[in-house]
Amino acid sequence: MDISTNAAGLKLSSPLLPGSGPLTGDAERILYLARQGLGAIVTKTIAPEAAEVGRPCIAGNRTMIFNSEAWSEHPASQWIGEYLPEVRNQCDTPIIASVGYDDEDLKQMVPQLEPLVAGYEYIPRYVGKDFDEVKRIVAVLRGLTKKPVWVKMNANISDPVGFAASCRESGADGIVAITSLGPNMVIDIEHRRPLIGTADGYVWTSGPAIKPLALAYVHMIKQAFPDLSVIASGGCATAEDVIEFLLAGADAVQMLSEAMRKGRDLYGKILADLPAALERYHFTSVEDVKATCLTTTAPSNTPSFPHFDQDTCTGCCLCERCCPYFALHMEQGKPVVDQSKCFGCGLCQSRCPTHAITNVISEI
Repeated sequence: MDISTNAAGLKLSSPLLPGSGPLTGDAERILYLARQGLGAIVTKTIAPEAAEVGRPCIAGNRTMIFNSEAWSEHPASQWIGEYLPEVRNQCDTPIIASVGYDDEDLKQMVPQLEPLVAGYEYIPRYVGKDFDEVKRIVAVLRGLTKKPVWVKMNANISDPVGFAASCRESGADGIVAITSLGPNMVIDIEHRRPLIGTADGYVWTSGPAIKPLALAYVHMIKQAFPDLSVIASGGCATAEDVIEFLLAGADAVQMLSEAMRKGRDLYGKILADLPAALERYHFTSVEDVKATCLTTTAPSNTPSFPHFDQDTCTGCCLCERCCPYFALHMEQGKPVVDQSKCFGCGLCQSRCPTHAITNVISEI
């Protein structure tokens, strides 16, 4: 099974990349990840000066990672003089340098990074609805390199297509969608304070909980600009997630939070699972997935009522308890629908643990 992919002219051996963050914060960590077969490495965000990071700065729960980190705690000089040459000497995995933040920073760093990296991921400082500053700095970066340039989009941007358009006009090859979502807050009830955070108590959230937003933004951008390379970032946890992001329009998929929640060997496990997952869904390669158009259908204004497979149903009553229209009840341990109440919303089918409910959602 061919799992290679092309992203803005870069041939990657696999579509899975690490997101910029702690796991790509120095040569030792980068080399550990590269040995798992990743298509490229994305460094922790490099700036001329090292970041001063308050600690503790990372926490996690069942579906999310919270962080109050900044850019790399090592200066650009250490990356250029030590970490990147060490990686280059020990492996041939392409390196995408995550760089920030203003035009003077880029003018200082990019000429020195050029012989060491295959491309750039530019991280703008947080922007609202005015993309002029990002547009200007992307144009500066474009003038400093002929290598691929992706711009990482903040999760809070309300106009992803407008943001992508501005970056495209300035010469960006692609967009990485999305960053962590924030600012948010996590409360430690026992101690009556934020669990972790900035001086004001705020964190940024990533992981599977933000995957639906990332999928939507990837799809919106690719639909608007088919010529742009889109790298997905936000919520990848399984081989199936990789396929979903590819179907939405991504060339490659970054993962960071889930490897922090479940363990840094997760990259290799997902790549080992990917060929079988592709075959299970009748794809012949990663490029085959990318060439498959994601179809959308207009929802119906009339309900489709649930059908129940009585042999598969275990009588757990979850569908009855979850139904927001009070349309399901149990008779002799099996669910029955009151069609006069049923709205055809689909929640029961999506929540059934044994997939005993069909007909409301076409395929699930």
